[in-house]
Amino acid sequence: MIGGRRPIQGRKAGDRRVRVERPHAPYFRYLGSGNLRARQAASEPRTARGRAVARVRAAVFGRPLSTDEEMGERLSKRKALAIFSSDAISSSAYATEEILRVLLVAGAGALLVSIEVAAAIAVLLTVVSVSYRQVCRAYPDGGGAYKVARTNLAPLFGLIAAAALLIDYVMTVAVSTAAAITQIQSVIPAAYEVRIEIAAVSIALITVANLRGLRESGNIFAVPTYLFVGLALAIVGIGAFRIATGTATPVEAMADAVPFGTESLGILLILKAFAGGSVALTGVEAIANGVPAFKPPEAKNAANTMTAMAILLAILFVGLTVVAVAFGLRPTEEGGASIVALVAITAFGEGSPLFYTFAASTALILFLAANTSFNAFPRLAAILAEDGYMPRQFSFRGDRLAYSWGIVLLAAVAFLILWAFGGDTHALIPLYSVGVFLCFTLSQGGMVRHWLRVREPGWRWRLGVNAAGGVLTGVVLGIVVFEKFADGAYLVVILVPILVAMMLFIHQQYDRSTRALAIKPDHVVQAPVREERVVVPIPGINRAAIQAINVGRSIDRDVRAVYISDNAEDAAELRAAFERQVPDVPLVVVESPYRALAGPLLAYLDVLDLAWPPDKPRPVTFVVIPEYVARSWWERLLYNQSAKRLRTTLLGRAHTVVVNVPYRRDDEIDTAEKRPPVEPPAA
Repeated sequence: MIGGRRPIQGRKAGDRRVRVERPHAPYFRYLGSGNLRARQAASEPRTARGRAVARVRAAVFGRPLSTDEEMGERLSKRKALAIFSSDAISSSAYATEEILRVLLVAGAGALLVSIEVAAAIAVLLTVVSVSYRQVCRAYPDGGGAYKVARTNLAPLFGLIAAAALLIDYVMTVAVSTAAAITQIQSVIPAAYEVRIEIAAVSIALITVANLRGLRESGNIFAVPTYLFVGLALAIVGIGAFRIATGTATPVEAMADAVPFGTESLGILLILKAFAGGSVALTGVEAIANGVPAFKPPEAKNAANTMTAMAILLAILFVGLTVVAVAFGLRPTEEGGASIVALVAITAFGEGSPLFYTFAASTALILFLAANTSFNAFPRLAAILAEDGYMPRQFSFRGDRLAYSWGIVLLAAVAFLILWAFGGDTHALIPLYSVGVFLCFTLSQGGMVRHWLRVREPGWRWRLGVNAAGGVLTGVVLGIVVFEKFADGAYLVVILVPILVAMMLFIHQQYDRSTRALAIKPDHVVQAPVREERVVVPIPGINRAAIQAINVGRSIDRDVRAVYISDNAEDAAELRAAFERQVPDVPLVVVESPYRALAGPLLAYLDVLDLAWPPDKPRPVTFVVIPEYVARSWWERLLYNQSAKRLRTTLLGRAHTVVVNVPYRRDDEIDTAEKRPPVEPPAA
């Protein structure tokens, strides 16, 4: 007996017990009548090859996690700061250099203006971070600028913000990786020649780390992030001490330093420097997008992490700029040392252990800054997929509760962009800022509408903060587009509408399919009243074909086999054998002088439809396709190619259902026919 209740005789006379047998116990947990919960064993592979692959996956990515374990994967504020803030904090390693490169053309005296530019960017950072704290609390489900703009402005504005964010996250990976390689070049100049190979390896490693899950990546990335922060604060402290004591003297310029220019220092040059340094704000919105990844209370922890990140970034960015100007440091030509590396040499001394440690931690945090995107991009893609604006597979969570499709897509696109631009940080950065400030502006505008609609306690000062932030970020957006348009920002201006159009197209397709598949709530499904017929295309008389015919018999009595051949003699021989061995199923032979297979079968089905009485509903045609399942993967390349072509051709045909009937070879089938029948056990 397989399941149920079975009486069992005890050891002593008169002892009787009842054993309740549940056949689903190894694979399911019984929750009630008709309700089962799958255990891990139900998802485990059944073949030796599948088990081997599963062991390799477990070794690389970790054991599969249950949905119930999702709370254990949530992030504490300490780990979240390392994961979500590494992009913003690490931008201090190259934002100062972008300001100095612009102001160099106006001579040495213009470098002092870089401190004022950095201070202005720090003020903008304060406004944006305070505003995003409110986004974290108002929208704890995540989504950031997309959710705010879509809810409060219009769905189209939400899609514009989403497109800009997706581009920004891709550029974050490319720019951070390129900047990390620049830091390596500061210590190992030969690394410049293999920068693309280094980028490929680093992106692959970060991808694997993120596929292992949030908590795993937090453990991996926390150490280099906090090491960089600690050493960078030490550099700022040493520089500030020397400036205060009057011992900060300009150092001799490097041999490959960019020469000073002779242009006049005007408002346009200052605005261009401001636009270049504004990359320091990239990544600020990532925390608002990933609020659900925090431990409870999610919104409060995310808001506090946002504040900590903004304070650290402001101190490091302004501090490194002040120290660089005080010591007269200048950017170098392509392939030379970076500004942050020169600042470290000034503070720690060239060749000192602290310098090499800082250089290593800077390269690591820049590599890991890409990790911010690897958490934010898949989450945003999942939200878009749930709303029907991206393919639904992007909302699927893999074995480790990570959004695997988004992670893999981000890695692939980011590497292609980095490869296309030759790994040059300065060529990539113009594509970087436009999307960031577009999202900032839409987010602030959406929050203004939110406070006008909600009007909860304290809404007036919150509205004022968001209104001021919207105006500031809108002005900066105009400056960035104007100053960087010719340098490559035009690509973002073109890509955003293309992505929006693509998402609208996907949403339209999902809407159409939903309407086509919808059933009225008050409709009670009855037994089918339409007539049915079965067509079985056969390659000959074999076990697979006979099994497919038997499956067709179980569907309906109207079953016919179809044999398509380009040889009349072979067809005649098959007909004679078929009529002898399968006498109750009619065989239709279709001669194909042009040696086609799918076309003649499709035409035959059309003829059947045309022959049907026009006053009667067209019947449902079941096309039952036999398939032979080989044992080895390489052996499967030899079979079922015709079946695949037929299936591809027939899918989507009106009033047609394609049924695949796999036949698996069984070595014991011949001997099984010779065995005597076994009586089933009594119930």
